[in-house]
Amino acid sequence: MRCAIYGAGAMGTVLGAYIARAGKQIDLINRNEKHIAALKEKGARIVGTVEFTQKVNALLPSEMQGKYDIILLMTKQRANAEIVTFLKDYLAEDGALCTCQNGLPEPKVAGIIGEDRTLGCAIAWGATFLGEGVSELTSDPSALTFSLGALGRGNRLREVKELLECMGTVAVEENFIGARWSKLLINSTFSGLSTVTGATFGEVSENKSSRRVAQRIMKECIDVAKAASIKIEPVQGHKIDKLFDYKGGLKKAISFALIPVAMKKHAKLVSSMLQDLKKGKKCEIDFINGVVCEYGEKYGVPTPFNQRTVEIVHGIEEGKYPIEFNNIGLYSDLPKKLKRSGALKNKAHRFSYQCTILSMSDFLHITISRSALLKT
Repeated sequence: MRCAIYGAGAMGTVLGAYIARAGKQIDLINRNEKHIAALKEKGARIVGTVEFTQKVNALLPSEMQGKYDIILLMTKQRANAEIVTFLKDYLAEDGALCTCQNGLPEPKVAGIIGEDRTLGCAIAWGATFLGEGVSELTSDPSALTFSLGALGRGNRLREVKELLECMGTVAVEENFIGARWSKLLINSTFSGLSTVTGATFGEVSENKSSRRVAQRIMKECIDVAKAASIKIEPVQGHKIDKLFDYKGGLKKAISFALIPVAMKKHAKLVSSMLQDLKKGKKCEIDFINGVVCEYGEKYGVPTPFNQRTVEIVHGIEEGKYPIEFNNIGLYSDLPKKLKRSGALKNKAHRFSYQCTILSMSDFLHITISRSALLKT
């Protein structure tokens, strides 16, 4: 069986090293010539919460030959149409391309290669690219989990599961869109705010100002999922929608207190989008927070905090804002606007109610008057 990781950058290098260390055949493919040269010469060096160096088989896209049974796609989504079309010629007819990306990429990928050959994987750990041949695993080794699912019949689902189990625990999700939404909730909140502020997930969680914004972003994601009839799946055994959803003040306070606890094992993570911005590249914010906004618009749920995150990140890309923690202040007007909007809605509701009562009163008055006239 021939397998490959296409887009072996920070996370792909870590995953590929684990798979190779388990004795499985896997090609690590990347367009970065210096990175591939280092992998060929010295192997993959993994640092951070683990330390090891592993010999790997590394290739440039131009060096690819023949058909693969499994391709794990670990590139950014922005170029998916072009990349998946390119990979189509290298994928066996009974093979599978498994998207290990953020957001909800699977439907569009299936439009190119077909549903049966499209798998998806939500990854619950993170890594940072440190240089040619070197990646840092930033998540605790006990938190290396995958959520795997299929759109169609699920070509090679069992084999992909076995590959991923070389690194961590794999849950095959019947409700894969729900599992995807769980990861989207986390990414929209912490990857989004890490990109806005330049901070780690832990720093975003600990600071009360950024934590308030994080809580609002999570709440919007949960509300949109409810409106879209998406059942959010647990993450590492925790029902995050139950933990972080709220209506009253007490539940909101509990939700607020739980945020840094939930991020403890991932406190050192920084967003890959932040890494892109620091390199002068555009990031995939439209495929993360932007997806929440897109679904919110479709199902009639306001998403002002997710929308503001998209706006700020695009502002950073355009040079309008620096990457700094003070960017949290750019959300400060939203609570007042939402409160004012809520007050206007309540006022409109009361006016409507009063009009209804008035109309009923007029109706009764007219009816009684007509009855009186008929009697006379």
